[in-house]
Amino acid sequence: MAPAAPPPPPPAGPSPRHTGTALELLVHGVGGATPQEMLGDPRTVRVTGDATAAVYRRTEDAHGEKHPERYRDEPVAEAYCWSGLTSGNGSRALWLLLLPFMVVNLAHWMRPTATGRTRAVRLYGVLVRLVALSLTVLLTAAACEVALDLLAWQCAGAEACAERRSWLGFLSAHQGGWWSQPGRRLALAALVPAALVGLLWYLSNRTWSAYEAQRPLDGGEIDAYDPDGSQEAHGPGAPDPDDADGAPRPPAPVRPALGRPGFWYGRRLVARLRAAHTAAGFLTVAAAVAGAAARHDRSAGGTVPQFIGAAVEGGIALCALVVVWVVCRRGRSERTRDTRLDAALITYLPGSALALLALSVLFASWSRPDWQSSGSLPGEATFRLLALGQGVLVVVLAMVARGLYRRTPEPRTILYGLGGPAVAMLACALGGVMTGGVAQRVADWLDGSGTPGMGHGTDIAGPPVLLSWQASVIPVLLLLLLVPVLVLVVRTARAARRLGPVIEAEYAPEAPDAGRTRRIARIRATAALTDSAPWIVGVVSAATLLLGAGAIAGSWRSDEVPGRAADGSGPLLESFAEAAQSTGSWLIGFGFILFVAGGRRAYKDASARRTIGILWDVGTFWPRAAHPFAPPCYAERAVPDLASRMSAWTTTTPRGRLVISGHSQGSVLAASAVWQLPDATRRRVALLTYGSPLERLYGRWFPAYFGPDPLLGLHRSVHCWRNLWRATDPIGGPVRICADPDPGVDRGPLKDPLAYGRTTKLPLPEPILGHSDYQADPVFAEERAALLDELGPLVPRQTGSEPVRPGEGLQKGSSGRSSG
Repeated sequence: MAPAAPPPPPPAGPSPRHTGTALELLVHGVGGATPQEMLGDPRTVRVTGDATAAVYRRTEDAHGEKHPERYRDEPVAEAYCWSGLTSGNGSRALWLLLLPFMVVNLAHWMRPTATGRTRAVRLYGVLVRLVALSLTVLLTAAACEVALDLLAWQCAGAEACAERRSWLGFLSAHQGGWWSQPGRRLALAALVPAALVGLLWYLSNRTWSAYEAQRPLDGGEIDAYDPDGSQEAHGPGAPDPDDADGAPRPPAPVRPALGRPGFWYGRRLVARLRAAHTAAGFLTVAAAVAGAAARHDRSAGGTVPQFIGAAVEGGIALCALVVVWVVCRRGRSERTRDTRLDAALITYLPGSALALLALSVLFASWSRPDWQSSGSLPGEATFRLLALGQGVLVVVLAMVARGLYRRTPEPRTILYGLGGPAVAMLACALGGVMTGGVAQRVADWLDGSGTPGMGHGTDIAGPPVLLSWQASVIPVLLLLLLVPVLVLVVRTARAARRLGPVIEAEYAPEAPDAGRTRRIARIRATAALTDSAPWIVGVVSAATLLLGAGAIAGSWRSDEVPGRAADGSGPLLESFAEAAQSTGSWLIGFGFILFVAGGRRAYKDASARRTIGILWDVGTFWPRAAHPFAPPCYAERAVPDLASRMSAWTTTTPRGRLVISGHSQGSVLAASAVWQLPDATRRRVALLTYGSPLERLYGRWFPAYFGPDPLLGLHRSVHCWRNLWRATDPIGGPVRICADPDPGVDRGPLKDPLAYGRTTKLPLPEPILGHSDYQADPVFAEERAALLDELGPLVPRQTGSEPVRPGEGLQKGSSGRSSG
């Protein structure tokens, strides 16, 4: 008997189709973008938010959830515009003056990945906070140098200088007025640095309220993944290896640091650090005023009892010890939100320092008729000890960072874990250049045609000789930098030549065009320079450390400016020392002026703002964990905004689908917001990133927070993820998810330009897009459609309907316009 024939196949049914409205939440990148540009429609309406940061829709999509039948073939597009948090009126260019504070704050977050190294992790944070504290003291000391030493002590005490500056006449020692006594001149001049410290306190407090005081919606205070804080103590994502009795613990879910409740709300730490740094500034001014008067009383045996000065100086020293204790005592808490405030500490510590400053002013104002000002205030030791202390702290920080890296080495981490110490060294160098530049320029302006410190034709002694030595090493540093710069230029040129045949093969069989090939190859090779930036930072930091040590040794041994210290050493060395001193003094002053002018232009000119935007936005992305006077962290507003919006959408639209689409820095905000979502919500979210620095910049420079393990965890926690990148993009790159099998997150390198030469269809040359306009590539629409298809739920379509091809029906809603 013949076997029965198999049953006929069932008739082809309709293709599956998603139900529920889909939402595409767009997050722009560096430089900002208007909602009209992002949504491709001049008519937009604000859904939620304010003038600083808000979510927008097209006017026709304002109530898209109520009409899901209109959005079967396209998502509802929303644009989150956060450019108001980082750019705005020109006055924000003044934030650039806080650059050293921002850079040292970055060093805090560059700690290598740590596993089971509780004490080393805490020591790393303490050392960075101490370096940050030294920068506050350095800034205040520089203000004291200008106001107290150069103006009130030296210029007002020299008849020739005071005559040229008529506005200093009432302070002149030769006028015989009430203010002519040195102590009273110093007391009056102390208002300038004290006002600077007060301004920094005010800006820090005001920017916290405006940008960072955004509590997340949910009320949980304890991280459910880390209830006892063991992971926080051992580093992000590091489980406690053993129980108290030594028995191994079972594996527990690991929540990355950026997903913990307290990461984006650190009110308590910022308030404590603000109180400590404000007190440190006031104490620096008080020490400068009281120290000068107390030294006179001890040496001259005047009418003022010496015990008064000793008591004031003792109070200043005691309060300074409390400041150091506060800075060292407590770091960030990522496990819980720092909602409380140490009311007594933040009130009484700055208040006590201000009271000591008032006592110092009264003490210095005591009549001392025999006191005459000559030379300069004895502040040389202050700057030497500050520079030496910063160098020692950086070296110890490097030892701690290297030890952490050896425990958990990650090949992609920059400088083998020494990125944080290198950046901390750069912060100290920037602080020295900026403060020294102001002092040098003011001294040259007051002295007219003379050169302060050279001893001939000068009316004033000038600033501390260490500042002249530090200025003199700048030309040497620039000469040393020529070597790595030339190496990079040669390497880039060679790489461009090697890329020529590869590019022509990619666009075959089109006829080769030598000029077009060279241009594409040059842009690709130049984009690859981003991966060489860490070594430039390392070379600059190492050279700065060595040259700075040489400057300290030279100033300590000679106690004279380089131009005079080289006298008698031979014509060649004398000429070189004088040339280095004059050139360095000019460069340091010119660089400071150029820096301020460039910053002002950057916030008025969109193209200039985009050029430096990536560095600035990386710096202000991180919370103020080391320095409270750093520019505000925009992410403490943006990340809760995005997380709240995604939570609200998934709550009110149970069957809805959500794709969060981020370009450039927007992809970092998107990933950070996804980490903050509950597990159930993350599983309903698709992530689309393009031109993303998640691994190329953040993963390498901040491995503890964006390293391989956190990015792998992000991939596993969301429903699906695609990352688009180009070889011509100097910022974005692959995210390099390490898993077996390959999860297929990265899609690239995308072809750029899309067409090699001119054709009948494309008569004009296609532009090389680089970091911008990813939505112009057809792959963008394809991948977004694929992400939407991967999200559920699925139900049959109505009979007779046509299947939808990937990308079809999405062009009307195609957005994701990038900026910068």
